[in-house]
Amino acid sequence: MDKHNLTVMNEFILMGITDRPELQAPLFGLFLIIYMISVVGNLGIIILTKIDSKLQTPMYFFLRHLAITDLGYSTAVRPKMLVNFVVDENTISYYFCATQLAFFIVFITSEVFILSAMSYDRYVAVCNPLLYTVIMSQRMCRVLVTITYLYSTFVSLLITIKIFSLSFCGYSVISHFYCDIPPLFSLLCSNTPDIEWIFLV
Repeated sequence: MDKHNLTVMNEFILMGITDRPELQAPLFGLFLIIYMISVVGNLGIIILTKIDSKLQTPMYFFLRHLAITDLGYSTAVRPKMLVNFVVDENTISYYFCATQLAFFIVFITSEVFILSAMSYDRYVAVCNPLLYTVIMSQRMCRVLVTITYLYSTFVSLLITIKIFSLSFCGYSVISHFYCDIPPLFSLLCSNTPDIEWIFLV
């Protein structure tokens, strides 16, 4: 490998959704409305399931955490995407890219496991209705959510540190609107089978 091809990256260029200037303002408005609806809807679910005494069941407990994860990964990506619609140069710093990737992985992985916990909750409610309150106790629900967040954080840090500890080639263009794993793979000079294996597992 030629050492001159290795580059210390200070920032990446995000290709974005479109390069047509006439579409930037309408897309900014559309995605801002979608993001605001998402924020209001998820915050509404979080607040309602927290304060309403009738919604203190395992199903709503998991629904609240599902709303938290949805709000989390939307907020990890959307604000920077919206900024890129109104600025001329769509760049993202090396460290902000790593941070964005880490938070996105945490929340998207958490969402998958919270959906699994919700499936388990419904399975117990249907198949063992008499033992439902014993099996799906508050303690059990908290344990499932805690394990989910801890595991997601571990996986996120593992993948992010592994990717950003490798060398990037001289290309700094990410063909996406945020820092995601597959576009970053294409910029790495090093072989990535171990990261791909971790990502698939």
